[in-house]
Amino acid sequence: MPDNPIVQSAAAAGMSRYGQIARQLQDGILAGEWPPGSAIPAESALASRFGTALGTIRQAIAVLVQQGLLERVQGKGTFVRNGLSGGLPGASMMRFFRFRAESDGEATATATPMVPRSEILSCRSVRLDKTMAARFALGTGARGLAISRRRWVADHPRLLESIWLPLPGCAALQDIPTAEWGELLYPMLSQHCGITVHRAMDEVTFRPLEAGEAEQLALPASHPCALVTRQAFDIQGQCVEYRLTRGDAYAFRYAAEIR
Repeated sequence: MPDNPIVQSAAAAGMSRYGQIARQLQDGILAGEWPPGSAIPAESALASRFGTALGTIRQAIAVLVQQGLLERVQGKGTFVRNGLSGGLPGASMMRFFRFRAESDGEATATATPMVPRSEILSCRSVRLDKTMAARFALGTGARGLAISRRRWVADHPRLLESIWLPLPGCAALQDIPTAEWGELLYPMLSQHCGITVHRAMDEVTFRPLEAGEAEQLALPASHPCALVTRQAFDIQGQCVEYRLTRGDAYAFRYAAEIR
C-alpha cells in the first residue's frame, strides 16, 4: 500500500472499533466499491452491515471526513470526495499570482482564482528518465507524456508549464487533438483516463527565467521567475502528475491565515 496519510491515520486508530470500521470503509473506497463522487450507504445501513451502533459508524465516518477522503453534504448524505479533478479553485496555480491589467495597472485579485486560457504547445510520448520514472513508481524504460502548456490571461502569456504524465494510464489523451483540450487538465484526466487527482503538493522556489522561457512569456531574459513544482496523487496515493509552472516573480502573491 503506498505511503498515504489517510492509511496512516486509519491504522493509528485501528485499535478502536470505529478505527477498524474506518479502515474497512477506506479499503472499500480504494478498491472502487464507492467511486469518487458517489454516496456511501446511509449510516443505518452501515451500522447493520458492521453490526455496531450508529455512534460508532459516525465516529468512523468522521475519521475519513477529517482526512479528506469523504465529505458530508447537508440533506444529501456522505460522498467520496472528487478531490481536485472537479477543477476546484484551490488547485489552481493562479492562486500564487496576481497579474496587473495592462489597461489600468491594477492587479487582478478575485476571491476565486481565475481560469486562464490554455494553449498546448506540444504533447509527445517520451522515455522517462530514471528519476521521473521513479516518481510514478515505474521501471526502467517506462514512457510518459511530456506536455508543454502556456496559459494566457487577458491576451497576455502569463504561465509556462512543463507537465509529465505516466503511460499507459494517460494514453487516452493522445487520441484527443490538443486544440480540443479543455482549459483544465484534471477534469480531462477524470473523464478520459479514469484518474481522479485526490491531492497535490506544491513547492515554490525562485530563479531567473531562461532565454527561451522569457521569450514564451514576453519577458526580458533573466527576469525573476516564480517556479511552482507540483506532484499530484490519486486516491490510492500514487503519483499521477509532475508539473513545473513558471511565472513572473513580480506577480507572485500568496497569503495564508494561521490560527
